[in-house]
Amino acid sequence: MDLATKRVVVTGGAGFLGRHLIDRLYARGCTQVVVPRRTQYDLTTEDGVHRLYQEHRPQVVIHLAAEVGGIGANMANPGRYFFANMAMALHLIEQARISGVEKFVQTGTICAYPKFTPVPFREEELWNGYPEETNAPYGIAKKAAMVMLDGYRRQYGMKGAFILPVNLYGPWDNFDLNTSHVIPALIRKCVEAQSRGDRSMVCWGTGSPSREFLYVDDAAEGIIRSAEVMDEPTPINLGTGMEITIKNLVELVVKLTGFNGTVQWDSTKPDGQPRRCLDTGRAQELLGWKAHVGFEEGLRRTIAWYRAHQTASDSPRN
Repeated sequence: MDLATKRVVVTGGAGFLGRHLIDRLYARGCTQVVVPRRTQYDLTTEDGVHRLYQEHRPQVVIHLAAEVGGIGANMANPGRYFFANMAMALHLIEQARISGVEKFVQTGTICAYPKFTPVPFREEELWNGYPEETNAPYGIAKKAAMVMLDGYRRQYGMKGAFILPVNLYGPWDNFDLNTSHVIPALIRKCVEAQSRGDRSMVCWGTGSPSREFLYVDDAAEGIIRSAEVMDEPTPINLGTGMEITIKNLVELVVKLTGFNGTVQWDSTKPDGQPRRCLDTGRAQELLGWKAHVGFEEGLRRTIAWYRAHQTASDSPRN
């Protein structure tokens, strides 16, 4: 599919991932891009989605919008996160069918994988167990959208794609400490502790779990590739294949930010899923995609961006 000739709606296009994805759409010559805002269209309602499609007549929908946060936010909002994410997918996909949308691209989440998935995570393992409890409602809602897309492809012939990006980081991330994920939270903690001259800072958990992180520009490219070449909602991992423990991640961010204090671990707080690291062979095979930005280089870019935009980036965005 040549996206340059299509009218494309990007939900969540004003957010972290969306900003980078839209830049890449423009670079491909795509000039008909619509970014719905929450103040205009409540995507958790049938009326909001119906109006969006009636007013803009998209040919392609790339659904990035989500209500999501780190472990603390997931624990505080399990009902809301399930409802909001499930409702958005339900209405967006159904109204896409009614409106004759040519292709629907759904971003999933690594939270959909079972808690004890063998590492590296392979897409075939998605249904082999229950997700990690603190983020299961969010993960299951996203996985249900894949099932819906699969059913709509088989019954109605609607083309779809389903992408599973690993934890993202980079410029324009959410650095609000109440809702942010681990990398932006760590960067903000280190920068603020350094500026105050603190001798120590506290991190959640034990530091033993491992995670994998993908620079946001690489994720945006993978999602656009799926819109161009995928017709079936086959689950596809996007990641780097590089696994790092939270303890080693903290040490690296401490070094790169220049914080000179010590790190104290609050083991009364949850660790989350024990390990996360993806097999990305399917993305290379089906999308011709692989990550290009190295982890330390990506962290340096993110830290530099945060220092330059510190006040504006401390609060979450719609």
